[in-house]
Amino acid sequence: MDIEVTYCVVNTQQRELLERCLDAIAREREAVPFGTEVIVLDNASTDGSTGVARHHPTVDAVIALKQRRGKGENDTALLQAARGRYALLLNEDSELLPGATADLHAALEDNPRAGTAGAALLAPDGKTRTPSAWRFPSLFTAAAGALFLHKLTTVQSRGDAVRPVDWAQSAALLVRRIAAEEIGWFDPLFFVYSDEVDFCKRLADNGWHTVYVPQARAIHHEQLSTGSVPERRIIELSRNRDRYMRKHHTRLTAAIVRWLTAWTYFLRSLAALVLPGHDPARYRAHVRATLHPDEGDGLREAALDYNRGGMRL
Repeated sequence: MDIEVTYCVVNTQQRELLERCLDAIAREREAVPFGTEVIVLDNASTDGSTGVARHHPTVDAVIALKQRRGKGENDTALLQAARGRYALLLNEDSELLPGATADLHAALEDNPRAGTAGAALLAPDGKTRTPSAWRFPSLFTAAAGALFLHKLTTVQSRGDAVRPVDWAQSAALLVRRIAAEEIGWFDPLFFVYSDEVDFCKRLADNGWHTVYVPQARAIHHEQLSTGSVPERRIIELSRNRDRYMRKHHTRLTAAIVRWLTAWTYFLRSLAALVLPGHDPARYRAHVRATLHPDEGDGLREAALDYNRGGMRL
């Protein structure tokens, strides 16, 4: 049987989550009427993740890196290795719920100019839907954020019907491989964060679009956002948000967006002084990183240190 969908999983030091992800994929493979394969790219883990992948019965191939690389570069490697017409990009912290593959596949089959289809992401409780599709970052979205209208004007993952959106999160994103190849895959300069935003923007610039598929659901355990070295994550997030703006907008627009975004975080830092469960220092770190995106060490530098045998993430 020809391969129709390739499941592409990037794992970084998350053995237990990887196993749950692969178990969910195994259930999905049994339910779909077309040929599938599973490729796991292990990002230089030291926790036994590679062994889990190699011994899991649903895995067809493992790419075991000896040096840690960025998300965009790893997703490109998986897309290029995939044999399917479509590639379902997954993080190791994504757990597909029954029928997700079929619903994402149907969405791209029904929309021949859709380059990607994003699933609805649920919180670890399996019930609460979290935002997973948005408008492209712009002066408008930054201003909306400064006015605290972000959820109303920028978040697009709402409703129960398949709908076009600007971009969807790559935690569970079905990609039409021919469209990805046409635009030159992911930009490796985006180590992590904004990589899928840039990817969907370049697809849109080349006549493709993204659809949000609420019937396709996946639990997103969000280890990346809650894991270690939060300061480095904040720096990497700010750095790549600014890289996206400078790549797709004017320098002036990028500068205005930096100030608007910093102002938003500053207001949040003030509110955090009285709101329980919020950390003012974390918001202040966002302010500094937003205003100075080229300063400090982010996750790219952490990976370089890791590869030299230093810091362990």
